[in-house]
Amino acid sequence: MAGTLRNSEHHMSNKSELLLDDNTTLPAVQTLSDDSDIDSPTSDIEIYSQEVLNGLIADNLPPTPNNFSLYFDRLLEEKNENLKKQIFSLLELEESNDAETTIALEHSLKKGFASIKNILLTTANLYKNMTLMTKILDKRKKELVDNSSIQAALNVASALDNDIGKLNSIVKKQSIQMKSMYDETAAIVKNVENETIFDNQFGVYNKRYLMGKLEQEIGLVKQFKHQSSLIMIELSRDLKASIVNEKALVLMTRTIARLLLKTSRRSDIVAHYGNGVFTMLLKHTDIQSAEKASERLCYLVSNSNFFLADREIQLKVSIGITKIDVDYSMEEIIVAAINGADKAYKADDIDYVVEYLYD
Repeated sequence: MAGTLRNSEHHMSNKSELLLDDNTTLPAVQTLSDDSDIDSPTSDIEIYSQEVLNGLIADNLPPTPNNFSLYFDRLLEEKNENLKKQIFSLLELEESNDAETTIALEHSLKKGFASIKNILLTTANLYKNMTLMTKILDKRKKELVDNSSIQAALNVASALDNDIGKLNSIVKKQSIQMKSMYDETAAIVKNVENETIFDNQFGVYNKRYLMGKLEQEIGLVKQFKHQSSLIMIELSRDLKASIVNEKALVLMTRTIARLLLKTSRRSDIVAHYGNGVFTMLLKHTDIQSAEKASERLCYLVSNSNFFLADREIQLKVSIGITKIDVDYSMEEIIVAAINGADKAYKADDIDYVVEYLYD
């Protein structure tokens, strides 16, 4: 799908791409004496874990849990399918994702907020009905006053009027109390919502979470000198302009979000930047690897058709790629990725463009 990218002369290799082969000299940490053979890795998963550790040491990166996880995913891309399936099966058994727990909590909070809102609406309707009943009673009482022969009935109506008045007063007080509790709860939920990390509409992380992770990654790149990339993905503007059905457009954009999740690694950050534009923060990934990821995504998108009534629509995206460069601010890095996506949209023969900050 993708054509020849611009600025290809700037492509740089990433040390994290290196894989150990039969001719690679292993670090001293793996040299074992005959007495320590019992500790040597034997299973495929143990051998692979040792390779991941060797890769970290070779790249002069501290073997922290985060770095190990990143390299674990990174090196696994080059392995055979049998090993991948074996490792993925093990990962599924021990899956414990704090982000998923947070997402579930956010869903619960928002359901609670909707429930409270419904209670308030019900209370408001009750108050309206009571007010209406008072008006009806006033009308009937006036009719009784005009007919003096039914004084007894008038007395009853007066008593009822008194009772309803008292009830109406109670309902008013309760409604005010509920309104106060609602405002307080709404403020709490709003504060929680401002701290959320998940975009409910598209099922990915939100902009706030992305910005925090991007700032963190810039600091890590500065400290450990590895390479990471950022890509910006936007549904074809021509395609968006041709869709007048807003609901259909949202469904198409959700399809793009699902494809992003499908093509991403566990260490990648997929987020909704805003207005249907998505980003992927590719940790420990150089520009060449980011191009490959973009090419895979373009292929998936181009083979995903969307049906709108009797019309079949072929999806298309524009992608901007840029390097996480510590000499530039987070905002400048984001703008570079956006500019790349804009250039890809304007070009006829390519779907993704690398935008370098120093161009």
